[in-house]
This record gives sequence, structure tokens and C-alpha cells, in this order.
Amino acid sequence: MSLEGRAALVTGGSRGIGRAIALRLAADGAAVAVNYRSRKDEAERTVEEITALGGRAIALQADVSDPDAAQRLVDEAMAGLGGLHILVNNAGVAQDGLIFDQSPEDWWEVLKVNVGGVYHCTRAVAGHFMSQRDGNVINISSVMGEGGWVGQSNYSASKGAVNAFTRAAAVELARFEVRVNAVLAGFTTTDLIGGLLEKDGGKAIKRQLPLREFATPEQVAGAVSFLAGEDSTYITGELLRVDGGWAGQLGLGRAK
Repeated sequence: MSLEGRAALVTGGSRGIGRAIALRLAADGAAVAVNYRSRKDEAERTVEEITALGGRAIALQADVSDPDAAQRLVDEAMAGLGGLHILVNNAGVAQDGLIFDQSPEDWWEVLKVNVGGVYHCTRAVAGHFMSQRDGNVINISSVMGEGGWVGQSNYSASKGAVNAFTRAAAVELARFEVRVNAVLAGFTTTDLIGGLLEKDGGKAIKRQLPLREFATPEQVAGAVSFLAGEDSTYITGELLRVDGGWAGQLGLGRAK
């Protein structure tokens, strides 16, 4: 197992992509701290699933949009796992709405969690990673950060900021042998895209995807596993898209 002896913290790890990442890293041999904000039962079920398979995991509560809580989370993860080598900044929220009528509070809440959480946790772990000259930060972003979609101005802005932060942090931390990369998920079967599936089960969107299917959380987790492991040791500052080819096409990619 490529991550044997490594310890990882996954924020927002109780469900969806975060849960899949926690399970995959544990299957690869890592000890995993599963962070949650309010879904304690789901986080504990993820921990139970990991331990039932012979892995080691703990569940830790924290709101990563709060800098003090993020620091406490990192400290508890290091204490509970006996160290820390991998940080996966996955926690995120969506609050869709048109620019014209969305409240400023809803708009900024998405930035506070999606960008603030990445910054707070990265800052909290940076000193430890730099001092041991060994660290790996993987930010879960979105192809929405490189394009636009109706009702997604706050989400797109937040993920665009995460992408830029990833590049800047990678350059800044490289001299300490700390790598920073991002996985840009496309349309993935989680609660975040539930509203897009209500009308036709997502058929209209699937027709716009070259591979004609949504990503699974496990496929996104596979990309995280690659960036966390030994085969990616010369990769930093990279934005790895897992989107079925969606962002690589012009328009809808076909004439009809």
C-alpha cells in the first residue's frame, strides 16, 4: 500500500467526495482523520467502515471557516494520528442564486467556507509540514473555477480563488519540500448537484459531457490518491481535472 505509515486529514470527510477520499486513502494504507462540521453520525460511520477493514481513523469536529477551529482541528489530528503528512481540503458548500437577487450573506457564506477553509487549514498545517520538510496539500476544487454557469457566481468565484491559491502556495512552499495541488471535479454524483438532476435526471447535462456520464466520488478520490502517493512526487502547483472532458471542449463540443 503506497501510503503505509502516512497520516491524512480530510476536511468535510463525512459524506460525498470527502467520504470517498477518506476511504480510499485508508485503503491505500494511511491513517485518516475524518473532519465534519455537523454530521457526526456520518463521520463516525466512515470511521467505523475504515476500522472494520483494518485501517486506523478518527472523527474530528470543526468548522474550517473559523481559523481557530481549523488550528484546533490540525492539532487534534496530529495528536490523534501521531503526526500528519497529507491535508485534503475538501470541505465546501454551495448556495446557488442569481447575482441580481441573491443576498450578500448567501454569496459571502460560500466564499467563507470554500476559500476560507482552504486557507485556514493550509496555514494551520504549514508550520508542521515545513519543519518536517514533508507535506502534501490537496485542494478539492471544481471546473466551475475555470468557467461560468448560471446561478454559480459565488461557487465559481470560490473555486477560482482556490485554483489561484493552489498555484501560489505551491510556489511558496516548494523550498520546504511541501507540495500543493488541486483536483478539479466536474459534475459528480453528490448532494451538491441534486438540484440539477430534478428535471430530467441529469440527461441534458450528460449530453454535454464527452464521456456522457457524471463522475463518481470514487473517481475523484482516485485522483487524490495519485497526488498523495509516490508516483506524483515531482508534481506541484497542478490543477488536475476529473470532468469527463467537459472543460476541454469548445462550446458543447459538437455541431448538434
